[in-house]
Parts: sequence; C-alpha cells; structure tokens
Amino acid sequence: MNFFKRAWLNLTAKKGRSILLVLVTTAIMLFVLAGLLIRNAADTATSNAKKSVGATVTLSANREAAFKKMRSSTSTSKSSRPKLTTSPVKLSDAKKIAKLNNVASYNATVSTSANAKGFDTISTSSSSGGMKGMGGMSSSSSGDIAITGVTNTSSVSTFESSSSKITKGRGITASDEGTNNVVIESELAKEDSLSVGDTIKLKATTGDKKTYTMKIVGIYKASSSASTQQGPGSTDVSNTVYTSYTFANTVKGSKYKNTADSVTFSISNPAKVSSVKTAGKKIINTSKYSLATDDSSYQTVKSSMDNVKSFADKIVWLVAIAGTIILALIVILMIRERRYEIGVLLSLGESRWKIVGQFFIEMVMVLIVSVVLAGFGGKFVGNKLGDQLVSQQTTTATTSTSSTSQGQPGGGGGAPSGNTGGSKPSGNMPSGGGRMGGGANSTASSAADTDLDINVTIMDLVELGGFGLAIMFLSIMLASGGILRLQPKKVLID
Repeated sequence: MNFFKRAWLNLTAKKGRSILLVLVTTAIMLFVLAGLLIRNAADTATSNAKKSVGATVTLSANREAAFKKMRSSTSTSKSSRPKLTTSPVKLSDAKKIAKLNNVASYNATVSTSANAKGFDTISTSSSSGGMKGMGGMSSSSSGDIAITGVTNTSSVSTFESSSSKITKGRGITASDEGTNNVVIESELAKEDSLSVGDTIKLKATTGDKKTYTMKIVGIYKASSSASTQQGPGSTDVSNTVYTSYTFANTVKGSKYKNTADSVTFSISNPAKVSSVKTAGKKIINTSKYSLATDDSSYQTVKSSMDNVKSFADKIVWLVAIAGTIILALIVILMIRERRYEIGVLLSLGESRWKIVGQFFIEMVMVLIVSVVLAGFGGKFVGNKLGDQLVSQQTTTATTSTSSTSQGQPGGGGGAPSGNTGGSKPSGNMPSGGGRMGGGANSTASSAADTDLDINVTIMDLVELGGFGLAIMFLSIMLASGGILRLQPKKVLID
C-alpha cells in the first residue's frame, strides 16, 4: 500500500490523536509566526524611520575655534576687553553642500530683532503675569519683536513636530525670498486685531534704524508648552515673527547679505549622515565653520526596533527549539504505541525509510492544517506582543532621553546664532530656528510615534511553513532512531 495513503488513513482513523497533534502544532506555529511577523514589522518600521524621522546636518559658526582665537588674543593683549568674533555662514557654501548625495533640502536661519511701530506687543511680568505694552517703547537695543528668518517655516522643528501650527494663511516658503512677507503669532494678532492681508511696521534697532512695512501672509499658533523668557531684553514668545531669511539679513545690515546664522540640511537617508558630514567638511573652511549632525531621533527609533527585532528572533528560535523537543517526544510516544504496526510492515518487507517517510507525511499533513489556523490567529497574537514590546522600548527610550536632557542646560536649543563681533545680540530669540531645536522632546516623540504594522502575507506563511518543515524533520529524525534499530521478528514475538 502506498505510504502516503497509509498516512492519511492513520490520521483519519485516530481522530483524537490527530486533533491533539493539530492543536499542539498550531500553538507552536502561532508563536513562531508571531515572532516572524514582529521581526519583519520591526525591519519595516526601521526602514520607514529613515524616511519619516530623518536626520539633519547643521552648518554654523565654529564657536570652539572662535573661543580659542579670543583666548589667544587675550593672552597677547590684556589691555582690551576680549571679544568673541564668529563668521556668518556663506550661502554659497550651503548651496554646494545641498547638492551632495542624500541631502534632501536645506533651511537657512537668521535671528535678529526689531521694534514694533504702530502696534502693541505682548509683554510679561513675573509678578503680575501677562500684560500689554506699547510698541516702539522698548529701552533695550535688541528690540521687542524677535525676528526668525527662514527658508521654509515647514522645516522649523516646532512646525515639523506640529507643536506650532499655521492657523490662517500660509507659512514662509522659498518664494518669499526678497519680500517683506511675515507670519505672526495668533495672540499678537488678537491683541492688535490683525489678520492675513494686513500690514505692520517694524523699525530696525541698528544702523540707520529704517522702518519696514510688512505684509501678513500667515498666522501661527505657538506651542502651549513654549516658555516666556525672563530677564533684561526678554520678549514673550508671541512676539516672535517669521520672515524670509533675506529680510532678516536686511534688518541686520548690508554686510549680512547672502549669509545665514546657520543652515540645516535634511538628510534623506539617516544612515548616510556621517558620509554627508565628511563630504561637507571638504567644502567649508573648518577654521570658521562647523558641521554638527543630529540623527538622535532616527537612532532612538532604530535602537528600539533593533531591540524588538532581537526579542522577536529569540521568540522564533526558543519556540522552534521547544517545538522540536515537544514534537519529538510526541512522535516517540506515538511510535512506541505503534510498535506492532511497524513490526508487521517490516515483516512484509517495507523499507525502514518508507516507514519514517510515512510518519513524516503524517506530520506534514498536520502542519498544513496548523499553518492555516496559525495564519488566522497570527496577526492578533503578533499585534498584542508587538504593542507590548514597542511600549516597553518607548518607555525605556523616553526615560533615557529625559534623563539625558535634564543633564543639559536648556534641554537643547537652536543652532548657534553666529553673530559677528560688532552686531547687536539676538539672545532674546526663542529656540527652534532650525530642525535641531527639537531636542529631547522630538526624539522621545519620534520613538512614541513608532508603531509596528503587522500583517500576515503569503511570504510570511511560506516562511512559517519552512520553519515548520524543519521542526517536523528534526523531530522525526530524533524519534526515528528506534525505528531503524527495530527487528521485525523481535517486535512480533514481544
């Protein structure tokens, strides 16, 4: 009789044992599939992180070299007061870096300030909370309106993370270069009954103190967690306006034309951030400028997903090993109770390997049913395990990031302003001019937003079937040693 047919008859004749085998095998396949799904989903999440989380390289003044130069000049001439002198970034260098491989886009940032003319600004008092003050009355040379000049507001960290949002009109784009278009904060707009299309006037605090007429093209809502700075020359966060970097340079002075305080480059493939930095250093004068990388969000997500993937691999191998042992024991017990059947087959001249093949075919038939059943339940089990693993890894990453940020002053501000020695300071600017301003919060947020998209595909079932066949083969081979040693005469006499 064909041993394929014998395998089928044996399974259908002993339904209780067959159902038990199906249940045990399904449980094993279910957890193997869950591990495979989580591992594959972690790979996909890591790949997606390269596109969504991203990384940046920021070109700014080399402050370390500037401090070294200042200390050197102080030691030679102690009669004059030491002065830190940094160089603004040349946009010509930035455009060369922007042409490098894996650089998706760039955002130039210029920080300065001006005084409001003809409209009121928002001022704060530590004793009485918030109150309104008349524009143009600031005694500080830094001005009561903080100007952040950018290439695109959409590339600013606070807008990327949606902590600041455009509520009316539009943001600043590359098409605004050379214009006096401005985006103002919603609270400032409410205080002065301003809307999109209206104009305001800003008066420079340096040079000829020229007055500029600005057209409002958008209104944004600042982050509710944004803190108001305190101290001399400070300004409320609602007094921050966004313009094109060209206008901010105009306010600072003619010598700042075609420059920026810093330029942030978005890297399309975070894994290549180091190579972009190396190539960029060959373009710039490293004694004046520096390139700083920030791929912390990507590394956090990648680390979390690597941990999830590692745990999923352990699940697959542990279940596979345990499953092999369990099935081997079941087959050994099954063979012990079928010794008489085996003896009869051997006495009729049946090959030992055909008998082993019959047992293997029986287990493969069980495996087919189990793979189908596991395919229905795999997504559910995978989602539950995956959510638990991601939640655990996110908590770990957030705790680690929070403890790191607490050890740093300010929790990570924007890029260095890069003002030259004779310019007025713009220290009252709130952070967040470029993408690097996201700091620890954006890193933790990126990790928290990472989710595993677990779906069962045909390839997953094929891979599961391959694991199942390997488990069945090993378990049968472990149990078949007794069959190969059996003598039909001894079996029948016993």
